Amino acid sequence: MGPSDAQLPVPAALLAALQTDDWFAGCPAAFQQALREMGHLRRLAPGEPLFARGGQADGLCCVTAGALRVGAHDIEGQAAVLAYLEPYQWFGEISMIDGLPRTHDAVAEVASQVLVVPREGLLSWLEREPGHWRDIARLACRKLRVSFVVLEELAQLPLEERVLRRLRLQAMGYGSRDTARRRVRVAQETLAHMLGVSRQSVNRALKQLEARGALRLHYGEIELLDPIRGAG
Repeated sequence: MGPSDAQLPVPAALLAALQTDDWFAGCPAAFQQALREMGHLRRLAPGEPLFARGGQADGLCCVTAGALRVGAHDIEGQAAVLAYLEPYQWFGEISMIDGLPRTHDAVAEVASQVLVVPREGLLSWLEREPGHWRDIARLACRKLRVSFVVLEELAQLPLEERVLRRLRLQAMGYGSRDTARRRVRVAQETLAHMLGVSRQSVNRALKQLEARGALRLHYGEIELLDPIRGAG
């Protein structure tokens, strides 16, 4: 077993960091404690998959360090990125609920660490405490709301506005934060995969947005000059 495969215990001190996520913070204390106690930490090297599309539903997950790309590849091998997950965003609830195979790949963008709560253990706990299924449903509903926003943007908005809205969505942690981050770390190539366009098109849109005063480009990150407005 290599270092990236090791299952590490979850320190109690991590609980406070996990509570910076709106969903986790809204869960009852008993459920928060159960997720921490049942979970283990898994380290991933850059480019290493946490799970693959079609793989077994093995648990509920939360990024605790680094960042993960969630997406898939088309028949020509082109990557499509649906989400870029950072600490302390939770994911994997769809397969957690229905037990069907994973819907997408989850791959470490950089050296990362993920909290994994095994599905079987969590299901057993929820059988004893069924009232907490509502909390799992809240997590799924948050993702569904984000999906509706993205679908609307694809159908109605020009690329420049889609880029800006996706950056604002990223700054809000896909709904996991009360306050948007002012600076977003996401590669233009990744942003292009999210939007289904070329990197050159994203680069042009970013420069147009910078000229408008909506953002400022820095090395390795993008500063949103008005991250709150229109973030949803």
